[in-house]
Amino acid sequence: MTTAKPVIVYGASGYTGRLVCEYLREYNIAFVAAGRDKSRIQETMERIPGIETAAYEVVEVAHEVGPLTELFSGASVVCNTVGPFAQYGHEVVEACIAAGTHYLDTTGEQDWLIDCDENYGRRMAERGLLLSPGLAQMYTTGEIAANICLETPGLDTLDIQVFWKGFPTIASTRTILVNAALSKAYYLEQNQYVEWPVDGGLYDVTVPGQHQTELALPWGGTSHPVWFKRDPRVANVKVLGGVFNRALMQGVPQIVAAVVEQVKDLPREEKYKVLAEQAAGVMNEMPPRENPRINTSLDSVHASGPLGRAHCVIYGNCNYKQTGLMQAYAAYSLLQQAPRRVGFASGCQAFGHRELLGVLRGFGLVMEPVLTVHS
Repeated sequence: MTTAKPVIVYGASGYTGRLVCEYLREYNIAFVAAGRDKSRIQETMERIPGIETAAYEVVEVAHEVGPLTELFSGASVVCNTVGPFAQYGHEVVEACIAAGTHYLDTTGEQDWLIDCDENYGRRMAERGLLLSPGLAQMYTTGEIAANICLETPGLDTLDIQVFWKGFPTIASTRTILVNAALSKAYYLEQNQYVEWPVDGGLYDVTVPGQHQTELALPWGGTSHPVWFKRDPRVANVKVLGGVFNRALMQGVPQIVAAVVEQVKDLPREEKYKVLAEQAAGVMNEMPPRENPRINTSLDSVHASGPLGRAHCVIYGNCNYKQTGLMQAYAAYSLLQQAPRRVGFASGCQAFGHRELLGVLRGFGLVMEPVLTVHS
């Protein structure tokens, strides 16, 4: 089919996909809500506040390059929320290349970002298309803070920390287990990837703005080491993340270790099946809609260099809403002008960190950043 709708939300029935649709409505953008189950998508869409004022259609599509290419043809942007992306993302990117559409996703899978960078970035750039995986609160809001720090010259090391209050979605839980079982996690040291220790241990960290310490994990390595690997300002990047729930964090290593042991000798496709089952056992229902009084976020970046330091903290709320908003804004921007960079690029590299900050501030999802500079 050739669609008259400029934006495709693939995976619209999921928690994050629903929020992307909600913010596309607020930007007055027509879209297609697509996925593998039309009735499930339709049911989800009908629960979105005010959706009756949006211009959209619901489309069922097979997860294959051919049908996806046909669906994407005529559109300008695809917002992909179907993960794990290392398992399901390849067909979507190939379809974007074939159809000539920009690609955005919400991934937290470091191996998928490296794949995108090394295997698809050049091909997308040759077609003048943006390939921007990982446009999401858990990565982009911290990237905004990092770039604010880097406005001070002479800083080359980023120590990044992200926390939020709430529970992972079904898809996020599955991604955490897939990351742990099937891929390595890296930080950046002198512009080279270095593997995090595989002991699965927790790190005690100091959190700005409170007396109590928290527990954090490398969280699959995150997107930041990949995005900054070719940034001439940056040589070293380490990231830790977690939720403001100590009991939950204490249980993560045991859950992950048990799952990894269970799947270690299985064929890859069988591993995915077992991991999906295990994830459903941990989280099998969609979390409630976020409450800004409860679901808070915190992104903290210490940037340092031989003779300088900067620290930026961004306090926010509703991390999944932040993700939905940034996806919708990115689509809105791409419909009006070319991105700052084509091919593989982060949200900040493609749209500007101050611009993305302004969007989050404008919708009341983050405070003005708290910046301290010593140079």
